[in-house]
Amino acid sequence: MHALVFHQFGDADVLRYEAVPDPVPGSGQALVRMRAIGLNFADVYRRKGNYHLAGAPPWILGYEGAGEVVTAPQRSGLQPGQRVGFADSPFANAELCAVDVSRLVALPDEISFEMAAGSLLQGLTAQYLCRDSVALRAGDWAVVHAAAGGVGLLLVQILRHLGARVIGIASTEAKRKAVRDLGTEFVIPTEGWLEAVKSLTGGRGADVVYDSVGTTLRESLDAARTGGTIVFYGMAAGDPAPVDPRLLMDRSLALVGGDLWNVLTTAEERQTRTTELFNWIRSGDVTPRVSRTYALRDGAQAHRELESRQSIGKIVLLP
Repeated sequence: MHALVFHQFGDADVLRYEAVPDPVPGSGQALVRMRAIGLNFADVYRRKGNYHLAGAPPWILGYEGAGEVVTAPQRSGLQPGQRVGFADSPFANAELCAVDVSRLVALPDEISFEMAAGSLLQGLTAQYLCRDSVALRAGDWAVVHAAAGGVGLLLVQILRHLGARVIGIASTEAKRKAVRDLGTEFVIPTEGWLEAVKSLTGGRGADVVYDSVGTTLRESLDAARTGGTIVFYGMAAGDPAPVDPRLLMDRSLALVGGDLWNVLTTAEERQTRTTELFNWIRSGDVTPRVSRTYALRDGAQAHRELESRQSIGKIVLLP
């Protein structure tokens, strides 16, 4: 088979499209013929040597994708040709991938390979941020940093579906337009966003602030109402400054951290959460945005586009 590989850490130029041995499924694994692969910033970080990476050189990136079962263990419930997807299994940047059966979810007919690869990781992240991180009520004010990002675009849609009044923050007019096009009630620039949030909420502050930027955490605390919640789930712009717990006490604030891998702990959890996500997509309440597709052999170019931070939505690779 062919795969997108790299032999040393570095920029996108280290990526090569090469012939490599076919994977041999281990115990409890199915062999999947990949049809679409989600590209994520975690792939960039691993390529640079900043994230944990399974295996040895030549390394194969990719943890998210969709395809068809080639072989599967007996009594796994999977059949050859069955359409499946996954959000957390390594070596996806290849024509074939060995995946733990417990990590595979069945794809409904209405969910294409590209849609699954473009929504599983970020969609499940947005799902748990809304369902697990805070007790959201209809009418609550919810602020979303990086609202035009992969998670952000899905998060604002789920929040609106659940009845929240959403304030999306985005850095450029093109990105703000993408968020407005989803029907988001209020979309504001990154400059002066704290004052804008205070004004929109009548000086009260937001009920919940979703912060994936990191360096904005201190302002996010200021943007929340007394008794509000700040959900911290990323550091796209760098590490946040330390938070004095007395600030949380003085204003009865809740600072909640979250990581998807702490909730995707069983096959049943994966299927339950994915079912809800796919139901939202099928009903039209949530529409994943695939910004562009690239042939897997052109993966280096896809990495450059992702790193430019100019893409809006998900980049998907096609073997």
